[in-house]
Order: sequence, then structure tokens, then C-alpha cells
Amino acid sequence: MKRNLLLACGLAIVGFFQANGQNTTASSNFYQFKAKSLQGKEISMKSYQGKVVLIVNTASKCGFTPQYKGLEALYKKYKDQGFVILGFPCNQFAHQEPGTAEEIATFCKSQYGVTFPMFAKIDVNGKDADPLYKWLKNTLPGTLDNAIKWNFTKFLLDRNGKPIKRFESPVKPESIEKDIEALLKEK
Repeated sequence: MKRNLLLACGLAIVGFFQANGQNTTASSNFYQFKAKSLQGKEISMKSYQGKVVLIVNTASKCGFTPQYKGLEALYKKYKDQGFVILGFPCNQFAHQEPGTAEEIATFCKSQYGVTFPMFAKIDVNGKDADPLYKWLKNTLPGTLDNAIKWNFTKFLLDRNGKPIKRFESPVKPESIEKDIEALLKEK
């Protein structure tokens, strides 16, 4: 009976994600996901097809917040070569992103000159975790478990939308420049 219950729960979960168009299995593809921009517009990840993508969960009141500067520098340096950074604000870590979408946009622009795409605030862990982040964590597990440990965890995807490498919060953006350059050279 216990086995049947587990099987039924598993099938219900799969059915839920399939019904909502958000499959989060490791065999999923990055381009099937969608997210809302800070301005509330739904953006398909298909719009980043063919680009090297760096996905980062961000926060405005974190010790790692100055990484925005390094992220923006990378974006400006490589965007014309097919590189994009996607920022996903998250308030799950010590409530370090309490602002509204408008406040987040204003902060990012005024304090760090952020021009790379920023998305609506999401959860990256727990039952309400965004499907994109569930997929990223399942594809590139972290140390000890799949959970995002803190703000500014980074996922690097190749031009085919395949997650290649995960970088934890303390890894500075400039430290991953060689990884980005290597992926940009691949066609």
C-alpha cells in the first residue's frame, strides 16, 4: 500500500507539472521555461536560444550584493558575443530582497547600473520554488543537497541551454570569466 501511495503521489506531481507546461525533470530543456520580467511581462527562455546564459538569484541587501558590479561588467564585455545574464531576485535568505519590483529595478539601475535582464521576485527553494530553479538544482546539484544555499548562486548554461556549471555565492563574477569565454568560443 505504501508503494502504491508513493507511486500515485509521484504521478500526481508529474501530471501537475505537465498540465502547467513546466516539466522540471533533468531531461527538460531550458527553452521550455517562462518567467515574468520585473515589469510583469512574460518572457520565454526561447528568446535566449543560441546564447551563453548565466542565471543568478539576487538580493539588494546582501553581503554579496556588490557582485552586481562584476555581473554588469561581464554582461557589457560579452553581450555582443552572445552572452546574457538573467537576474532573479529572491527574498528567501534573511529577507534580503524585501522590495517591490519597482524598488528592485530602481536599486539595480541607480546603485550598479544594471542593464542585464532582471525578472520578478521568486522562491528558489521549498514547495513554491520556481520551476526553472527546480530544474537547475536537479540538473546541477549543490554540495550536500540540491538547495540554493544563499543569494548570488550562479548557473552557467551553454549555447544549447544545457547547464554546464554551478557557482556558489562566494564565487565572484570575474572568477568565472574564463568559463564564459570558453563557452562563447563553442559554436
